[in-house]
Amino acid sequence: MKRKIHLIYKRLPNRILEREDEVIADLGDVIVAKSKFRGVLVPLFVNGVRVIENGYTMVYFAFVGENYDVLKVYDMEGNFKGLYIDILAYTKREKNTLEMLDLFLDIFIFPNGETFLLDEDELEMALNYGIIDKETFDFTYSKAREIMEKFKEGAFPPDVVWKYSLSFPEKYQD
Repeated sequence: MKRKIHLIYKRLPNRILEREDEVIADLGDVIVAKSKFRGVLVPLFVNGVRVIENGYTMVYFAFVGENYDVLKVYDMEGNFKGLYIDILAYTKREKNTLEMLDLFLDIFIFPNGETFLLDEDELEMALNYGIIDKETFDFTYSKAREIMEKFKEGAFPPDVVWKYSLSFPEKYQD
């Protein structure tokens, strides 16, 4: 039987996504899991390229105690589309449950290394409507800039991200 992890993914002010995902590797402070995109209202295009839509697969890396996660995104044919990074307030783990709080801002990195900061408008709206405070707003931008800078220097993503993919190990293929 395949091992599952219970994911609780929160987004302010009151959106909560809960699902059971297939665990690829449990490394303690790093969980590698697999899931399909479902409930995507409109496909996500970055720089004119469709990068996420319903039916695409993600291999995601949850880093307990860190302020980001990393999703390796694959289309329906299994082609690697790129890395999607969520900026998070926290990533917590209690036994077989992961909990994350999304802070709106995201980063997409194409396989060729092109990097895009996403959802700045959503972060700005969250600040303007009092959903987050100025300190959280500043923290979110600071964390995104830090990740993008580390990527340019070759210090991001963590090595574990390249150790697992959709076809590794074989038994995890659909």
